[in-house]
Amino acid sequence: MRLRLLSVLLLTAISFTATAQLDIDDDLKKSVWKKSLALQNKDTVAWLYNGTLNIGLNQGFLHNWAAGGEIASATVTGLFSGSLNRLYHRSVWSNNLDMTYSLFYAYSNSFVPKKMDDRVDFTSKYGYRLDTARDFYLTGLFNFKSQFTKGYDYEAPNWDSFSTSDFLSPAYFILAPGIEYRKGTSLSLFLSPAAARLTTASTYYTSQSPEGAFGVKFGETTRMEFGAYFSGRYLVNITENLTYKTRLDLYMNYLAKDVLDAAGNVVKEDSPGNVDILFDNLFSWKLGKYLSVTLGATFIYDNDLPYVAPTQVNATTGQTEKLDEPGNELGWWQIKQTFSIGFQYKF
Repeated sequence: MRLRLLSVLLLTAISFTATAQLDIDDDLKKSVWKKSLALQNKDTVAWLYNGTLNIGLNQGFLHNWAAGGEIASATVTGLFSGSLNRLYHRSVWSNNLDMTYSLFYAYSNSFVPKKMDDRVDFTSKYGYRLDTARDFYLTGLFNFKSQFTKGYDYEAPNWDSFSTSDFLSPAYFILAPGIEYRKGTSLSLFLSPAAARLTTASTYYTSQSPEGAFGVKFGETTRMEFGAYFSGRYLVNITENLTYKTRLDLYMNYLAKDVLDAAGNVVKEDSPGNVDILFDNLFSWKLGKYLSVTLGATFIYDNDLPYVAPTQVNATTGQTEKLDEPGNELGWWQIKQTFSIGFQYKF
């Protein structure tokens, strides 16, 4: 755990490169001004890059508190969101990296860290602008999603004796050609009718259940899909200090089939109509030079990751009963909501 956490901190530090966000035209002018050879040859390369690093800390302490609660607790959250774009003639190479990591510490479990959030998401696109349409590009896209460290079911007894996920388990890789509509660096709409998606997972996880894990079959390590993919991104400055960033990803697998058990009964219905959804939202409000408030919400639907409501055995009747926990009515939707106040560095 310590080695993985150190790797996360190092990766965050490497990504922490400061500069100012520039308008495309201003950047081109400055690039031309600095490179006379490029000006003479009319062969100018423009680099645009921006990003946000947020580090939040929430802490609490109670003594003889009548209402009860955790004696001492702390939550540490790190979030990095950045982009790097290269413009050259009619071609655009854009890269986006989103990383989050959060740990919760509590006196009641001897301050053993429990993970609250963990995500790494990288997208790289190369597009060539069409002659007939100024804002449309023939584009190739690569996307990678995974996490940094192991995940655990903290409600399970002896939760630390087994993990539910890990780095590259699962991991999702998408490679897709398509058409992209771009408006500067703030709006991107990408559509591909022929997107290949690869899911990877260790046999440690796919062998724990007859249905496998993360959509990968029992005992296997990969799953290949082929379908249609849409990815839309939008970044807007609502006010001088308030920024909103959103993203919508949709994936439809042409090869989807119902999952059957050994007797031929349908265990899980699956068809191209079961579209995988990722809807990401992040508000960032800058209170001062290095102080900010961030509010984020992520919604995920994946037919390969079913929701099983928690149950318990009634000590009186001996019957298994469903636990009445918050969010049960949301079913298979994966929902993450975060709120943080802390240090922010924008570039």
